[in-house]
Amino acid sequence: MSDNAAPYSTTVEVRWGDSDMLGHVNNTKFIEYAQEARVRFVTEEFSEGFSPDRAIVVRRIEADFERPLFTNSGPLTVDLSVEHVGNSSFSIRHTMYDKGGNRAGSVDAVLVAFDTTTNASRPLSESERTALEKYRGK
Repeated sequence: MSDNAAPYSTTVEVRWGDSDMLGHVNNTKFIEYAQEARVRFVTEEFSEGFSPDRAIVVRRIEADFERPLFTNSGPLTVDLSVEHVGNSSFSIRHTMYDKGGNRAGSVDAVLVAFDTTTNASRPLSESERTALEKYRGK
C-alpha cells in the first residue's frame, strides 16, 4: 500500500447500554468497537475465512482516549490501517471518529495467526498477506 492509500473503513453503532449514568460511553466500549470493526475487516478481506486451523487471536491491545463519546455520538466511523506485517503476526490501528468527524481515539492491536488444533501460531498465508498489504500504511 502506498503512503496515500485509503484505510479500511466501517461504521459502528453506539448503543444505549454503552453509556454510564452521565451519558458518557464507557472506555471499555472503545475496545469493543475496535473488535467489531476488526471482525468485519477480517471477514470481508480474508478470502480463506476461519476454521480451527485458521484463526486470528489478539496478543496485545492498547487504547488512547482523545475525546469523550456520548450516546448520540454515533454512528462512529472506524478506520483500520495495517501498521506492520510479520511472519505470523500483524498490527492494526483502529481510529474512531464520531458522527461529526471528530477523532475520538485509537486502538492499536497486535494479532497473531493461530491454529486452534495445535494451540500454536502459524505463518500468515499468502492471501492473508495480500489482504493486509492492501491497507498497509507507510
